[in-house]
Amino acid sequence: MSDEHDDTPGADRRSDEEWRSALTAEQYRVLRQHATEPPWSHPYNTEHRQGRYVCAGCGAPLFASDAKFDSGSGWPSYFEAFDSAVETTVDHSYGMVRVEMHCRRCGGHLGHIFDDGPAPSGKRYCTNGMSLQFEPDETPDRQP
Repeated sequence: MSDEHDDTPGADRRSDEEWRSALTAEQYRVLRQHATEPPWSHPYNTEHRQGRYVCAGCGAPLFASDAKFDSGSGWPSYFEAFDSAVETTVDHSYGMVRVEMHCRRCGGHLGHIFDDGPAPSGKRYCTNGMSLQFEPDETPDRQP
């Protein structure tokens, strides 16, 4: 496993076998095979405590809890990610063109970014709860 403090893009280069042993079957499907969990199925959709959300694959900080909002979509949604936390690609699956987001460190599939979010960004980082781990914090902090 790579150093959890190395935020170089692609720093976590585990083999497929290592990913399968490190993740649950559902986490593997979402993070490594680009699956989508059913809407309203993950408890992070209704998580309201202060803290931060990190990648379930490698622990990289992704989102602050104060960037979270209720999008009504059924998936945890945020109006911004931490600086340089995610990378994007164009996703042409299912006859649509969408912006897919990945963890910058390990390349894990997180979800998609849409242009229908609230101010200040106008973005909706629509995220699979399965791709996240929540770290509660006693003091709200927007820094990773």
